[in-house]
Amino acid sequence: MSRSIVDRLVSFIGVVVGVALLAASALLFYAHSYVHNQVSDQLTQQQVVFPAADSQAITSLPAADQAAMKQYAGQTMSTGAQAQTYADHFIKVHLAEVAGGQTYSQVSAKALADPTNTQLAGQVQTLFRGETLRGLLLNAYAWDTMATLAFIAAWVSLVAAVILFILAYFGLQHARRVEVTQEQPSRVPAHV
Repeated sequence: MSRSIVDRLVSFIGVVVGVALLAASALLFYAHSYVHNQVSDQLTQQQVVFPAADSQAITSLPAADQAAMKQYAGQTMSTGAQAQTYADHFIKVHLAEVAGGQTYSQVSAKALADPTNTQLAGQVQTLFRGETLRGLLLNAYAWDTMATLAFIAAWVSLVAAVILFILAYFGLQHARRVEVTQEQPSRVPAHV
């Protein structure tokens, strides 16, 4: 097989892979946009507003949680990062205070064993609601993180496609040069 044919074949494969990467890039950009907008729209509709920086809701938190919450103080939740902060640095702290750090499943088991205990029943309801809300917010954070990863993958795919197209172009140029070189007859000295 001649070098020209190999160059053309490799260039053709590069173009096909480049087209596939372009399609993947377009789909990944769409996925990023769709997921990110869905997360933002859903969170914004809930109208969860972070407490003011100097409010007791924030100043009563442990120092690390205060610092995390203050960066979003007074803002309406609309991003995955905000949802994660609210879930891990606000709701989680308050849930730990409900029943001495016990989880919903632990307190629920105790409430089932003692159905007349109204204090346990109240803790069960509070923990169930809080853990559910926290889980939903962390789910929004996870989806928003996936949208960010799709965005990064889209750019990587796009850059890889452009590189493959450039390499394919140079491969085709090389195939033409090799073909011209192969067509020129070699000069053999004439014998007298």
